[in-house]
Amino acid sequence: MHLSTALSRIAPSQTTAMTDRATQLREEGRDIISLSVGEPDFNTPPHVVAAAKAALDAGETKYTPVGGTSRLKQAAALHFARDLGITVPASQVTVSAGGKQAIFHAMLATVSEGEEVIVPAPWWVSYPEIIHFAGGKVVPLLTYAKDAFRFTAADLEAQIGPRTQWLMLNSPGNPTGACYPAQMLLGIGEVLRRHPKVMVLSDDIYAPINYTGQPHATLANLCPDLADRILTISGVSKSHAMTGFRIGVAAGPEWLIKAMERLQSHSSGNPCSISQAAAVAAFEGPQDFLTGWCERFRERRDLVVAAINAIPGLSTPVPDGAFYCMVDAAPLMARFGDDKALALHLLEHGVAIVPASAFGGRDGFRISFAADEAKLEEACRRIAKAVTE
Repeated sequence: MHLSTALSRIAPSQTTAMTDRATQLREEGRDIISLSVGEPDFNTPPHVVAAAKAALDAGETKYTPVGGTSRLKQAAALHFARDLGITVPASQVTVSAGGKQAIFHAMLATVSEGEEVIVPAPWWVSYPEIIHFAGGKVVPLLTYAKDAFRFTAADLEAQIGPRTQWLMLNSPGNPTGACYPAQMLLGIGEVLRRHPKVMVLSDDIYAPINYTGQPHATLANLCPDLADRILTISGVSKSHAMTGFRIGVAAGPEWLIKAMERLQSHSSGNPCSISQAAAVAAFEGPQDFLTGWCERFRERRDLVVAAINAIPGLSTPVPDGAFYCMVDAAPLMARFGDDKALALHLLEHGVAIVPASAFGGRDGFRISFAADEAKLEEACRRIAKAVTE
């Protein structure tokens, strides 16, 4: 018995592994605060839940078109236009079982053996594994806290080579919370115009969670002449606290959308019909609650940033979006050796985080502040005790 070559190229998700370990310890009676998973702790909005119940009552439990119902594609097109400034017809939208599946299918449809994908680091844990599974090569584009974890147009151009197929662009970003302002994206667009074979996967799943006071900026809106090689990923998981519904949406050139749906027809088939009905309500229904949610996240961010920066040996910049802090623990590495050992030490002291090395970084860890204030305060107290005792 043996595993396939493709599977051997990828590693398990460390965020999932840390969350599973925290759950196991809780089941054993340990008091563990988990700050390892990127999941809003708010309840799914009532109008979305009502739409899911109505779909069940109406018997909407059958197959749908592989790439999503026409109603949801139209609702997603509304979302892209209203919230991201991207005008696309429903034929250029596809629906998947979460944004991760859309990214997987885009890479499998376009990346051949040895072709390169530029991925800013620290990166979301699944980006490199998806690329490796497709047979591609990850080209890291390192970013640093001193630069707010953002790369420049010149940084990008220095990494582009003859085999470059894609650039991954995540703003607001996981795990750093980095947001790319419009001016920086326009500069990136200028570079891309000089390299017409390079496509861009713009992961905008955290777009509503933005603390900059500026409108969300995205490449397909700012550089419409590049739209035929930009795939924009969005969804309802983060914005509407619908992680379990597993609905992601993507907008891009029609040839790519059709290729992704061809793959989906042989992998999962259509996304859950009930979840699709709920997502229609999420996109078409009231959005005013997002302002309050974002303000709560901002307050939690400020709480965590202040607490972490008060702990000797730890520091974190202020993230501009999403609900993560990337903590620098380099001064503690002489004691712990590496960030995985530090993560295990913190877990033994009752806090689950994810080491920076899981994200292509080093000597630190990511905290998710998508938890209530009391848990965050207690978690920071435990972290302080663990690293100073």
